[in-house]
Amino acid sequence: MLNQNMLQMGRKRSVIREIFEFSRARANTVGAENVYDFSLGNPSIPAPKEVEEAIVSTLQSGDSLSVHGYTSAGGADWARAAIAASLGRRFHTEIGKDDLYLTCGASAALSAVFRALTIGPHTQFVAIAPFFPEYRYYVGEAKLVVAQADTKHFQIDLVALENAITEDTQAVIVNSPNNPTGVIYTEETLLGLSALLSRKSAEYAHTIYIVSDEPYRELVYDGAVTPYIPHFYKSTIVCYSYSKALSIPGERIGYVLIPREAENARDVYDAVAGGARSLGYSCAPALFQAVAARCADVKPDIEAYRKNREALYNGLAALGYECVKPSGAFYLFVKAPGGDADAFCQNARLRDVFMVPGVEFGYPTNMRVSYCVAPETIERALPVFGELIREFQR
Repeated sequence: MLNQNMLQMGRKRSVIREIFEFSRARANTVGAENVYDFSLGNPSIPAPKEVEEAIVSTLQSGDSLSVHGYTSAGGADWARAAIAASLGRRFHTEIGKDDLYLTCGASAALSAVFRALTIGPHTQFVAIAPFFPEYRYYVGEAKLVVAQADTKHFQIDLVALENAITEDTQAVIVNSPNNPTGVIYTEETLLGLSALLSRKSAEYAHTIYIVSDEPYRELVYDGAVTPYIPHFYKSTIVCYSYSKALSIPGERIGYVLIPREAENARDVYDAVAGGARSLGYSCAPALFQAVAARCADVKPDIEAYRKNREALYNGLAALGYECVKPSGAFYLFVKAPGGDADAFCQNARLRDVFMVPGVEFGYPTNMRVSYCVAPETIERALPVFGELIREFQR
């Protein structure tokens, strides 16, 4: 006998991965230069030189046991202290090592937090569509409830969100900069969200947390800044990954931050530790704990992404495609001509253009186009995008 839920989950890969694998197969058949793959959010810029230097210096430290051995479950004290000090300086707040729990990336961070906040199968978490599809799986036995965003700017629709919140709501998931829209939630939006959750927490006599998923926090353009959400709502749990900012997605390093001002902060921290333990996470990789600590103040050079954003956004707009210009991350969330993204993406596949239809993101009218690709891919693909939209118009 097998767990049927796990069996089905294992047999159904992420739609993003399915498209990516199909595009790789096509590249082997028709040549990589003839395939335009905009499916996967895989950083395309090299890791900063400080990352490589940190890896080398850590390996050459002569302390093999520390480099390759276990650390404390929540991370080495010195690594957490260094990261906490960096965050404290950056966000002008008091953060200590005991407020951080290091994890194998944001996926492990989110999964541990959801496990910590789940108090039974009736537990609900609210996601704001469009949202990262894997949230459906990270919440485990709990229920994921979806509230639609404002359709014009993709800010949080507070009325829709309030209608989605019930007495079983344990947290609202906030992802800013957002995957797939690239939108950054404004201070006005966050103030409204804070007021709403404070009111609903009082109404239901229990804290409704924000779970802030922040892997794209440093990837912002045109002088934009990602607001630090605990400044707006104290009961915010931050889940972070170094995958995008440091271009090390395969190394799996991130953290959970439980600000000491959050309601029941110490209990939440211990429950997150228990959630990680229950999922079999013994500790994050020691080598990359050291790298994250030594590179805590390193900022990515995102000029290549900015240029790609301009080229793809302007090119698609000139062809007649509609899209909110992203302020962060490395995606465009483009409205499908005709409003059926799945059909449009299937047609694009016939020309070896690979995008992710928005139905998995809870938004079936749009498609995600990732621009963390080689500039030549965008240049060669734009004429094909032109053929696709003209074909639809005919």
